Amino acid sequence: MKPALQTHGLGVRFGAFQAVNDVHLSLEPGARQALIGPNGAGKTTLINLLTGVIKPTAGRIEMDGQDITAFTADRRARMGLARTFQINTLFPSLTPLLSVVLAISEREGLGAVWWRPLTRHTALFDEAHALLGRLKLDALADVPVAELAYGKQRLLEIALAMAAKPRILLLDEPAAGVPEDESGELFEAIAELPQDISVLFIEHDMKLVFRFSRRISVLVAGQILTEGTPAEIGVDPRVREVYLGHAHAGIHAGVAHG
Repeated sequence: MKPALQTHGLGVRFGAFQAVNDVHLSLEPGARQALIGPNGAGKTTLINLLTGVIKPTAGRIEMDGQDITAFTADRRARMGLARTFQINTLFPSLTPLLSVVLAISEREGLGAVWWRPLTRHTALFDEAHALLGRLKLDALADVPVAELAYGKQRLLEIALAMAAKPRILLLDEPAAGVPEDESGELFEAIAELPQDISVLFIEHDMKLVFRFSRRISVLVAGQILTEGTPAEIGVDPRVREVYLGHAHAGIHAGVAHG
């Protein structure tokens, strides 16, 4: 079976700075894979390369075996590659329901049909309600986004990405800024996403990483240091060396939890 997403010698240089270097990454169909590493390791830059936000200076990217290195971000999105960002980009005055309806209408090419009110497209609202229900946001469907708890806003971001019906979902620190008592709920929702969607997520909380990932890739100084199962990563001395102090303790806690 071909990987859902794969890189070969991927790299990008900004002047004299090599941000990502010779990365070989493979995301299997249905994966729940974490990308971890210290601050400044190049994790978000790698996500930006995968989604076409920035162009590589070396290597190539394949999606289902097709070379997409030269494809624009929009074209990759239409092929089923979706992402979220570290900082949310929601419309605070809209409700979750209208936000998701607009995302679905954009997917269906209905944004240009300005003369027909969205309320006439009942199928859009039915799909939006179902998607919000999957992410346990249905009870908040009509609450202004600005009034949602931050953890719920992060869930709404995932709902908007899911509205594109992605086959691959890249989550850039989905729990960033989310209180600890809400982050578990957030990742529970991620874990319950359809199994035919391949998920790659960046996360610094090692307890969440070891609880919800099936495979972990460790990025250090723009290069993959190692990859493996949570059990393998938890006992790898190189990973322990990278995660000293609090994060180091988090690795042990994650292994113990698993």
